[in-house]
Amino acid sequence: MSGHRILIVDDELPIRRLLQATLVRGGYQPLEAINAAEALAEARAARPDAILLDLGLPDRDGLEIVPLLRKDSNAPILVISARDATDQKVAALDLGADDYVTKPFDSEEVLARLRAALRQRVLAQGTPVVVRAAGVAVDLPNRTVSRDGAEIHLTRKEFAVLEQLALSPGRVVTHQRVLAAAWPHEVDHRIDYLRIVVRNLRQKLEADPARPALIVNELGIGYRLLADG
Repeated sequence: MSGHRILIVDDELPIRRLLQATLVRGGYQPLEAINAAEALAEARAARPDAILLDLGLPDRDGLEIVPLLRKDSNAPILVISARDATDQKVAALDLGADDYVTKPFDSEEVLARLRAALRQRVLAQGTPVVVRAAGVAVDLPNRTVSRDGAEIHLTRKEFAVLEQLALSPGRVVTHQRVLAAAWPHEVDHRIDYLRIVVRNLRQKLEADPARPALIVNELGIGYRLLADG
């Protein structure tokens, strides 16, 4: 990943310095913007490989510029914000952000989330591949799933849910996104439908369904598939 240009958008100098040091340690090239206007201009001019975005900007709410950044670029957007309310996280993700980290943050977690987001962008640009996670292999093109080499039968709905998570390995996928994909004709997207399917998937795929290590909850937001690599 060395050499990727990462745009930091934050009006607080101490946070920018901390993120800059974190990125340099991770082998990335940091760029900076202190407000929404600079962020949009820098995103167009510098074409960063990923964007670390604070929501509390002085000239415009960060949520407003997520879709504007997404319109001009396919660079992953990681929100890094002190806003910890679930509705803010869901809003950012549904508007086009790839992940959400709450301040105060752990630098190693930021680097791990960034690596996952960059890896997913590469996967999205190429031919779909087999996603591997803790001995489970999800073959998206052939729509098959195996664990330790043995094929596992999934219902159509179970595969539809797993597919949405496998398309974004390592990233949180919101409840609404999975529901819209797996239940496209349902007017009432009820989360309890999704929970039942996820419980069934864990029974079939997890080594210990009571302690999920493959499909993990992001409380009140969605699920994340912890893929290998």
